[in-house]
Amino acid sequence: MIPVHNLQFRRLELVLVAVLVSLLVGGTQAASAASDLRVYFIDVDGGQSTLFVTSAGKSLLIDTGWAGNDGLDAKRIVAAAKDAGVTKIDYVLLTHYHADHAGGVPELVQRIPVGTFIDHGPTSPTDPSTTKWFAAYQEVLAKGHYGHIVAKPGEVLPITGIKAVVVSANGDLISHPLPGAGQPNPYCKDSETRPADKTDNSRSVGTLFTFGKVKILDLGDLTWDKEMQMMCPVNKLGKVDILVVSHHGLFQSSSPALVEAVAPRIAIMNNGEKKGGSPPTFDTLAKSPGLETLWQLHYSDEAAAKNSAAQYIANINNGADAANYLKLTVKPSGSFSVFNSRTGATKDYAAR
Repeated sequence: MIPVHNLQFRRLELVLVAVLVSLLVGGTQAASAASDLRVYFIDVDGGQSTLFVTSAGKSLLIDTGWAGNDGLDAKRIVAAAKDAGVTKIDYVLLTHYHADHAGGVPELVQRIPVGTFIDHGPTSPTDPSTTKWFAAYQEVLAKGHYGHIVAKPGEVLPITGIKAVVVSANGDLISHPLPGAGQPNPYCKDSETRPADKTDNSRSVGTLFTFGKVKILDLGDLTWDKEMQMMCPVNKLGKVDILVVSHHGLFQSSSPALVEAVAPRIAIMNNGEKKGGSPPTFDTLAKSPGLETLWQLHYSDEAAAKNSAAQYIANINNGADAANYLKLTVKPSGSFSVFNSRTGATKDYAAR
């Protein structure tokens, strides 16, 4: 018969082993998560607000959504930052100064610390719709102790943990193909020539992000005419894995010369229920070679039957506003996944 004190000691040993195993597994999972790139596509109802959290723990917010509604969009950004474990946004990049991209700046800085702002410089003299929002942004810069970077095509932004190359800013574009790009673009012939856009959209800061072998392209609201200049006659960007659909999926952007040439594996559209998601853009995306999934922040009323299947849409509103988001996670191995907060489901994409 085994003495009682020996049994008690044995049980204690088993408990300690179980605790140690749990700590080791948890630590491994935490280390794995810390090495990933996480990108939150936040619902700001047809505007843009995209939060990157790099493997080095640095954060970049692209655009701040709208002003008003008691700081609704700023609150949603802060909620995403909290979910990501972020207490300060290191960089805020404003693609341009329209209300749905830069309007939320004053309300954001009231709710979470910001380190450095990135923009394309002065507002467009031919677009009076930016005047109010640019002035409010300038007041924020003047009152705070923020860093400030005016983006220039070709420069690499100082964001630790990811390579971020500016490809467009203030109406200027990269002058030479990026490494690995420069091939003739056969899709130029399928893209009509359009007149020069006079709005601040054409001045959007566009960025190509590289994390390991995965490339993510976000051009803000860059317009069709600028896409053609950058992509024709040669493709200066090369192919990408993830395309943030320009201009909320509106027909003023997303030429075949861009969408079909960069040939993304997935596309993510930051449209609203009644803003963005033009049917011609869905048609162009459907023709893009190798596209596996089109994800949408909202069901598009205008697109109707052209919308993606329900599992790939974060918000199917019917007038309600649930503020569901999409979360992209990219692993150093080159695999990635998209989580839909509405469904609670995740779709995985294997490394190429």
